[in-house]
Amino acid sequence: MGPVIKTAENQNQQDQQLQSQNVEMSGKRKKTVSLRHGQNGQDCTGAADGTPVDENVESFLSLENEHADHIIVPFSNLKRISTSYSRNENKGFTFEEVGCLHSSKGKILSTHFSSDGKILASAGHEKKVFIWNTETFDCVTTPEAHSLLITDVRFRTGSTIFATSSFDRSVRLWDAAKPTRPLLKLEGHAEQVMSLDFHPRKVDLLCSCDINDAIRLWNVSQGACMHITKGGSKQVRFQPDFGKLLATATGNDMKIVDVEADAVLCNLKGHVKDILSICWDRSGNYIASVSEDSARIWSSDGKCIHELHSTGNKFQSCIFHPAYLNLLVIGGYQSLELWSPSDGNKTWSVAAHKGLIAGLSESPHDELIASASHDCCVKLWK
Repeated sequence: MGPVIKTAENQNQQDQQLQSQNVEMSGKRKKTVSLRHGQNGQDCTGAADGTPVDENVESFLSLENEHADHIIVPFSNLKRISTSYSRNENKGFTFEEVGCLHSSKGKILSTHFSSDGKILASAGHEKKVFIWNTETFDCVTTPEAHSLLITDVRFRTGSTIFATSSFDRSVRLWDAAKPTRPLLKLEGHAEQVMSLDFHPRKVDLLCSCDINDAIRLWNVSQGACMHITKGGSKQVRFQPDFGKLLATATGNDMKIVDVEADAVLCNLKGHVKDILSICWDRSGNYIASVSEDSARIWSSDGKCIHELHSTGNKFQSCIFHPAYLNLLVIGGYQSLELWSPSDGNKTWSVAAHKGLIAGLSESPHDELIASASHDCCVKLWK
């Protein structure tokens, strides 16, 4: 597929047609305080009973409580990933809610930041995508082009272009700068499309999988499927930066695939229940997987190096923290669990939502984590 796939360095004409590098959203004011209301001043309310879900969340990990007699330093062994946004480097580790974004009337299943962190997209049962400007928190939406719920949303590297997968068996491409209509519709899956991901370097390469275990590789510049294989029905994620490897989840197994050779390198077994979410760390050397009853961290050569058993909170989603090495954030029912394997199997639990936390994403630029929940809210954490 090499000759027909463009790299990030040589893409030009196609991107000029498909994307605008600047998001055309009004407002230049950046909010630096916690957002205790959603768009237009709406309270973030639960889907079931209408009760507020954005109560003051205790910053139990904060080290800035001047009135505390004894201050416990959590995750004192954590190694911070060096970034230009390390303003809190001398304050110790903190993790607290900094915003609640609320507009959806249906369960939210997926969320993803653009690679520059300036845009956050979220989608789910409402069949349209909510696109947030993370500097102004203005929001626009796509039309309901999908006929059924949206299962996954992912941005292309270095771009405002993003893709959505849906139960309606299709994949669609959008431009967050001009989201009034989809740029492209990709059809071919025979069953519900569960997940997708862009290659980090070959930016025209898009991978998607359906519940029938079929994986399709698309050339989006040609609008054509280039290759079909088997091995993924729940989620697909390319290795960051390089993209040589693709992690896929089916049932309680995870595979690591060499994309160029179209060969399965490792078949990772160990989960008792079905794997619900997978994610790579920023280095591309480790990958995490979660099922309802456990979380595991694997090396890229297929060895399970850490395992955490759930203690009642059904795990659903996962993401590595953007600022701390090997700190895994796990979404469960109503709470986030923070797990650092260097501290053993102890986790820190954060009351977060009024429903299941179905999707997590991270932005290295702002060191933000976004959580998407069945309670119809997306929350921001830092």
